[in-house]
Formats: sequence, C-alpha cells, structure tokens
Amino acid sequence: MKNGEKMYHIGLSKEDISSAKYAILPGDPGRVPKIAACLDNPRKIGVNREYTSYLGTLKGEPVLVMSTGMGGPSTAIAVEELAAIGLENLIRVGTSGGMQLDVNAGDLVIAQAAIRQEGTSKEYAPIEFPAVANIDLINELKRAADELEYPNHIGIVHCKDSFYGQHDPDRMPVSYELENKWEAWIKAGALCSEMETASLYTVSSTLRIKAAAILLVIWNQEQEKRGLSQKQDFDVDKEIFVTIKAISNMIKEQKQHE
Repeated sequence: MKNGEKMYHIGLSKEDISSAKYAILPGDPGRVPKIAACLDNPRKIGVNREYTSYLGTLKGEPVLVMSTGMGGPSTAIAVEELAAIGLENLIRVGTSGGMQLDVNAGDLVIAQAAIRQEGTSKEYAPIEFPAVANIDLINELKRAADELEYPNHIGIVHCKDSFYGQHDPDRMPVSYELENKWEAWIKAGALCSEMETASLYTVSSTLRIKAAAILLVIWNQEQEKRGLSQKQDFDVDKEIFVTIKAISNMIKEQKQHE
C-alpha cells in the first residue's frame, strides 16, 4: 500500500491507526463511542458505510475500536482491510441468544469456535474447515472474565445469516431444514447463536491473524419455549470491561518481555 492510502470500505490507512495491533470490533456502530470511552484519549478517526472507527490507547499502546455492521459479508470485509493495514489481534464484542438452558440472559459466552451455518466463510474455505478462535486471545478473555467475576461460558457458538430464519422458521419454505439443524446444534452443545463469528474466525485464519469473540447473551429462546425465564439483558458493559482488561493484560505482559 502507498503511504496514506485508505482502504475502500473502512476508510482507514496504516497512518490512521498509529501502528495499532489490537482492534475491538462491535457489530453496532452505536457501541463504538461507548467502548472507546474506556480507552485513554479516544478520538474518532473514520466513518464510512457501517464502519465507525475510534482510536485510543491502553497502557500507552494504540487500540482501534471499529464497528463491523451486521452479518458475515461486512465482517469479512472489515477483517480483510484491517489485516491489510497491520492489525494482528481482533476481538469481537457482540450479542447473542442463548441455546442451552443453563446459558442465561446477562451471561457472557467466549466463543472457542463457531458453527458455519452462514454463506460468507464458504467462499474462503470448504465447509469441513473449522472456524476456530486463537487460543491465546480466548485464554486472556476467560482469565479477565473470571477475575471480574462475571458469569461466563466457553464453547461453541452458532452463526447464521438470517435473523428471522432462526426466530420465525415456521414461515420459511425451508423450515424443515432450519428446525432440524437448530435441534442438532443444541444437542451437540452449541451455547448461543449470532451472526458474525464464523466469518471472523475463518477469514482471520486464512489471513494468519488472531481473532476471538466474547458475546453477551441478551435472552434465551429455548428457556422461553419451555415457560422458563423471560429475562432480557442488553447491558454490554460486562463484555466491554472484560475485553479492555484482557487487552491491558496482554500489553502489560508484552512490555515486561521487551
């Protein structure tokens, strides 16, 4: 890339990110300022399409916060262009719906791997290729969540393209497939469902960069089906605090070894 050249979709260049190696990636552009406020000296550096970007610092190191928009296609574009300008560690901070009965609204799920029931990742690797997180990032998120004493789970998450295909499968012409696979994922132990992590992991693996995801469970439709909890929780602060603590710990350890 030429000096100062901006990536077409995210609207950022290498110079814009000040050699940042860590990026926090919410889906929703509206969450970017909230996350950036946890950094030192945050400032907005770009808004283009669904990609809103702020840059700040943690322990003196630059950290990027950028939205990816909803779904696999926009997430894959974000990963491609962030990797091109030098980002090496990507952590998705998102929301999800619980699938197991012991995964409650307000819990955090740290995604060890993702079920690829979406289309984007299939244009990167055959379906047999697993969408797996980087173990170092996963371990740091788990350690931070435990230190902060937030209820959390670590395991497999389900990814799809159609929000309404999950929540209203009966009216879909392929309801037989959606419902059967949903039950299969639950029986296999999937913890929650969302829309971006499979693409994040598959594209990051292809590009040889590190990725992980932490997800707030906002409700659990399986509990509701059984007349159990109707609770909902939209407070994303816990997963933000975990991510900030995890990155801070990694930067601290890196500086100790320099």
